[in-house]
Amino acid sequence: MADPTRHPRAGADPEDLYATRPPWDIGRPQPAFLALAEAGALRGRVLDAGCGTGEHAIMAAGFGLDATGVDLAANALRTAEDKARTRGRTVRFLRQDARQLAELGEVFDTVLDCGLFHLFNGADRVAYADALRSVVPPGGRYFMLGFSDRQPGEWGRVHKLTRAEIEAAFADGWRVDSIEPSTIDITADPDGIRAWLVALTRI
Repeated sequence: MADPTRHPRAGADPEDLYATRPPWDIGRPQPAFLALAEAGALRGRVLDAGCGTGEHAIMAAGFGLDATGVDLAANALRTAEDKARTRGRTVRFLRQDARQLAELGEVFDTVLDCGLFHLFNGADRVAYADALRSVVPPGGRYFMLGFSDRQPGEWGRVHKLTRAEIEAAFADGWRVDSIEPSTIDITADPDGIRAWLVALTRI
């Protein structure tokens, strides 16, 4: 069984995360994000930040949206491309640091983030929030699933998030629409991980 505590260490090579299947790679979209898609909350050009093996970018493409996934793990991106090809979905996957999204020179109407924001702290968190502002125009949306401070146990580099931390990180240029208790499904535990589902609008 996969080790549910297997999360990236500071300075870890992104390739190492996908040398074997990690517990968060469940082979389907997270239910919370699928529900958003089914409700019509995703629109326009969609960016899956820290896309891993691409489930949410592929999901967005399945709803007829222009979808891009970015990650630093080239091996994960290769798997994502294979999945998209097998499922007949047109998705663009790019090797790109999410803290430097401005380098893309593009804008996105919707950003999905499952399990990326909670890896950042300090200067990296600030850089990521700045990067998001640079690619999301006013009226654009950001949806994030991140570890909640309600989740027990130690989880390596993952920062268990409080509502206050989330609100503080996005105080500049965003409206917090909702921060709701949710779950991140993983292969190692049928109960999943306690998470926050965050919805923001760029102002």
